[in-house]
Amino acid sequence: MVKGSIDSVETMGLVDGPGIRYVVFLQGCKLRCLFCHNPETWKMEEKNMTTAEELIDKIKRYKNYFGKEGGVTFSGGDPLCQPEFLLECLKQCKQEGIHTCLDTSGVGCNKELYPEILSYTDLVILDIKAVTPEAYKKMTGYPMKDFSEFLELCQKLEKKLWLRQVIVPGINDTEEYILELKKYIKNIKNVERVELLPYHLYGVEKYKKLGISYRLDGVPAMKKEDLDKLNQILQEN
Repeated sequence: MVKGSIDSVETMGLVDGPGIRYVVFLQGCKLRCLFCHNPETWKMEEKNMTTAEELIDKIKRYKNYFGKEGGVTFSGGDPLCQPEFLLECLKQCKQEGIHTCLDTSGVGCNKELYPEILSYTDLVILDIKAVTPEAYKKMTGYPMKDFSEFLELCQKLEKKLWLRQVIVPGINDTEEYILELKKYIKNIKNVERVELLPYHLYGVEKYKKLGISYRLDGVPAMKKEDLDKLNQILQEN
């Protein structure tokens, strides 16, 4: 049986998909986003190893809390970095009648499994790091090609999408960028929600403990009032 490496779980998540969610944070991520607040999930460590069967048994205990709208969200790191384990978990969730959500950057391993993974996924929460290849590479340290291919596959399979964009002061917190973002997402089908997320400083201490240089040192957290203004521009028309 395929085993997965899990960083942590949240049993009553309220922001990672509709309703009340059981959120599974998997180890492994290929990106090194400037704003990442979970550097402990980057490496594929054998951490909290479990089988899909063992995980789903735990999840089933919370089915009564899900209601009609809730379910399970696989996040990370990036769950696509453990595609075999992810696929088996998604299959078993659907056998149990549990709504499934994939919170991802679209960048992982073993792309051949993506179509089958998406066939068992009810909703994709897709992280938009930037809207041009140059800005994407600067933000993540990785080419935009894999993200674009994953988005294209989601479009082909007509998957429901929530789009998320982290807004970082001094990088993409301008009206000009939001207008670029609007233009970019206008051509994406099946978008149910677009969320601007504020950059915060929650992960700074983690970098210190791990001995990793924090590349946004000195950048302040995004102010709510400034984010509200950008959200207003995003929602116009």
